[in-house]
Amino acid sequence: MLQTHVKDRAVAQSSEMSERQKLAINRLANELHRLNNAVIAAVESGISVELQRGARHHAEGGYWGDLMIPIVVKQAPQ
Repeated sequence: MLQTHVKDRAVAQSSEMSERQKLAINRLANELHRLNNAVIAAVESGISVELQRGARHHAEGGYWGDLMIPIVVKQAPQ
């Protein structure tokens, strides 16, 4: 269900983009799906995961993107 939501948003947001931009947003949506699955697997294994912005990448024309880092906490066994 989460994958469909991410993909639907990506398609809706890419309706007026160039082909290069559409490919980039589709790749981003696919990688986000993989990241979400990895977070789920980590949580199911007993690790808490928080994603935080570690940096912001800037390009010409005022475009920017957040670069993420994981904050991982392994709780003591109970």
